[in-house]
Amino acid sequence: MAAQDKLTADQSKTAGHNTLTFTDGSFDQDVLRSEVPVLVDFWAEWCGPCRQMAPTVEAVAQEYAGKLKVGKLDVDSNINTAGRYNIRGIPTLLLFKDGRIVEQRVGAVGKSEVVRMVQPHVAD
Repeated sequence: MAAQDKLTADQSKTAGHNTLTFTDGSFDQDVLRSEVPVLVDFWAEWCGPCRQMAPTVEAVAQEYAGKLKVGKLDVDSNINTAGRYNIRGIPTLLLFKDGRIVEQRVGAVGKSEVVRMVQPHVAD
């Protein structure tokens, strides 16, 4: 696993063991240049539905470890990236593959919906 794929010391409280933390500064390298698909959870600390999604996001990260990067981006701390992708409602999940958005969900969704979102885009 590459160094940038490892968990960072500044992970948010809602990021789990397998969930990365993305920032404005790391987004291009960690997400857009990733060799594997990347699921990004745009969230905020004050957002109840975002906190409810955290266990789902962590479960998907664990289930697809090695095939999919999964991480969270705090929209309040990383306004440039949130603005760049026109994030207006949270939680928003964007799935990137080869630097492009290939799937998107807005609002809290269950694990089965997230799996349906990512499954066609990950290698077996």
